[in-house]
Order: sequence, then C-alpha cells, then structure tokens
Amino acid sequence: MNTCPHCKVEIIGRSDKKYCSIHCKSAHQYQKRKSEEALYYAIDKQLKTNRKLLKNYNKSGMSTIRKEKLISEGFDPTYFTHYWKNKKGQVYLFCYEYGFLDLKENQKEKYLLVTWQDYMNV
Repeated sequence: MNTCPHCKVEIIGRSDKKYCSIHCKSAHQYQKRKSEEALYYAIDKQLKTNRKLLKNYNKSGMSTIRKEKLISEGFDPTYFTHYWKNKKGQVYLFCYEYGFLDLKENQKEKYLLVTWQDYMNV
C-alpha cells in the first residue's frame, strides 16, 4: 500500500493513486512550488517595496532623502532592476522607473531620487 506524501495516511483505492484526496494533492503541490520559488518571491517582494518607497518620497521627480530614513522603512539598495550611468560617471540604480543615486553631503549619506526620463534611453 502507498502512503500520501502530504499527510502520510495510507491510501485506499487504485494502486497508482498518489494522494489520499484532492485537498492533499493541492496542498502538497502548493508547498513544493512555494519552497522552490521562495527566492523569486523574496526578490520580487523587495523590488516592489523599494519601488513603493522611492515613489512615495519622490513626488517632484527629483528629490533627496537621508539614506538612514529610507533604509529604516525597509529599503534595500542591493535590489534594483537596472542602472543608468550619466556623463559624469555617476551610476543611478533603478527599481523599475524610480531611481536613486548614493550621495554624501556634509558628512551625511543621502540618496538623490529621480524618475526615469526619455533621454536616459540613449
């Protein structure tokens, strides 16, 4: 006799039956998929959090904010979707259409927040 891989109950019925019920089959496949794709979900969640914070603090299209303020709210600068390098060599990191540049002004670390512009496509 076979046992259900999800609930470990002995399976009654056909010899090739793998799960004791449709509920166990669904729950088992959900857990398997969730564990396999956990990294992708975590990355996607952080990118969405970063984008939301950049959008909320950049109402004018270009603004500055203290780095510690943004990080304390859950921002992680190591997660970004793409980058853009200007003529001065400064690298702006973007979370979708909202970007940031790491600055240091008067011994204080800040981010310059920007929105993606058409001229950046060149």
